[in-house]
Amino acid sequence: MQQLLFALGMILLTVAAYYATTLLYKRFSYSFLIPIVTATILIIVFLQVLHIPYNSYMIGGEWINSLLGPAVVALAYPLYKQRHFLIKHFFPILGGVLVGAISGMISVGLLAKMFGFSDPLTLSLIPKSLTTPVAIDVAKGLGGNVSMTIIAVLIAGIFGAIAAPTIFKYTRIDSHIGKGIALGSASHAIGTTKAAEYSELAFSMSSIAMTLCAIIGSFLGPVIAHIFNF
Repeated sequence: MQQLLFALGMILLTVAAYYATTLLYKRFSYSFLIPIVTATILIIVFLQVLHIPYNSYMIGGEWINSLLGPAVVALAYPLYKQRHFLIKHFFPILGGVLVGAISGMISVGLLAKMFGFSDPLTLSLIPKSLTTPVAIDVAKGLGGNVSMTIIAVLIAGIFGAIAAPTIFKYTRIDSHIGKGIALGSASHAIGTTKAAEYSELAFSMSSIAMTLCAIIGSFLGPVIAHIFNF
């Protein structure tokens, strides 16, 4: 019973932290204040101050973590709403996603070779631009470290969401389609959340890009690993 109450407390802490930081982000809409970053920092500070171990926090956090899969599946709804647009512009969208997926994985391989990363570390980083549930499975299949993959996915998502407005500004990307595809391809679910701030179309395109990247990346990961002899 005590463990159940503690788990519920950790869930409430997570929800409260996210809600509070969402209000902060709405008040001060700076990219570096996106809720996933500020809420994470807030929870870490709370756990450190109260000396609560991470494993204890995850008694409740694991419940939230289990919702990752259904959350990804739920993104099918905006895809359905934009199905006619998707069919009409299928090849440009597919082309953009392919470029994003291929360049994202190849760049990791090249940088890994350049800086002399170990093979297990590189294999953990290759699926960094895929949504977390898919990236974990790809990393396992490649023989990478799942924990490192999760960290890489988070960094890719957070960096993309923070840097996107500046990149779009200086590259003069005004198209909501382009913004959505870029965010979904490079920064998966976190980028898709950022895309929702632009428009429903950008959100839908980001959902499409994230989904297609997950599918393409599942096949592309082993190919990239083979090309670089990992």
